[in-house]
Amino acid sequence: MQEKIISLEMRLMEQERQLDDLSKEVLRLSKVVERLSKECQAMRDAMQENLVKPLSEETPPPHY
Repeated sequence: MQEKIISLEMRLMEQERQLDDLSKEVLRLSKVVERLSKECQAMRDAMQENLVKPLSEETPPPHY
C-alpha cells in the first residue's frame, strides 16, 4: 500500500511539473503572438500609408 501511495505521489509531482512547464510555454508563446500581431499591424499601417509601393511602381535596381 505504501508503495502505491509513493508511486501516486511521484506521478502527481511529475504532472505538476509538466503543467508548470506547459504554463510557461503558453505564456512565452502568447508573448510571441502578441509581438507578431503588432508587427503585422505595423506592416498593414505602412501599406495603408503608401510607404510600401506596389512592385509595379518600384524603381528597378541600377543593374537592370
